[in-house]
Amino acid sequence: MRGLRRTGTRTGVRTGVLAAAVVVAALASGCGIRTTSVPVDAGPAPSRVPCSVSGDEVATQTTGMPVQVFLVCGSQLEAVDRRSPLPEEKVGGDPVRTASVLLAQLQSEPSDSEREAGFSTAVKGPLVVTRGHKGDPSDTLRLSRQPEDLTPTALAQIVCTFARSAAGAGGDTVVLGGPGAYPPHRYRCTDELRERPESVAPTVAPTVSGPEPSAS
Repeated sequence: MRGLRRTGTRTGVRTGVLAAAVVVAALASGCGIRTTSVPVDAGPAPSRVPCSVSGDEVATQTTGMPVQVFLVCGSQLEAVDRRSPLPEEKVGGDPVRTASVLLAQLQSEPSDSEREAGFSTAVKGPLVVTRGHKGDPSDTLRLSRQPEDLTPTALAQIVCTFARSAAGAGGDTVVLGGPGAYPPHRYRCTDELRERPESVAPTVAPTVSGPEPSAS
């Protein structure tokens, strides 16, 4: 009899423990929360920069030529509307003058509202643009530094800004070269380049130009 009582008592205890475990598991699964004995600090919610500037700042400016440049925001390129201090009649539709205006805008520091929206620029001066060399395609633009010597992001900004303007060569492309005898290349502004400006700017095809530089 004593043995039977002990067995029954142990069985009752095990049954009670099992029932309690089932209840706890059911409550945890019902709440969709995985139980843990370690406190978890998820930290603050992630914040996102707006990458958008109010049009009021540009709208209040009545002088200068309206331009659009590509700046860096959130590791991507985003178009920003500005006004150049140079009147439009001074540019006269000349691709080189247009490119000079755009390049100056890319090298200028973002305004307060642009910085607050998360914009920055990787294009650093001194950097100027001139016409192509003899033998270059007619739509060539020559930079004072080799395009390949610029940071990938800076080159991506220049390519997309020029290609989407009157300085471009059509089809979202621009023909760029440097100050030396190296031939220029036709770069394309693609969706992938705007999304990943740190990647290498794609070229459409080798552009036939002047003589190759001699090996030194």
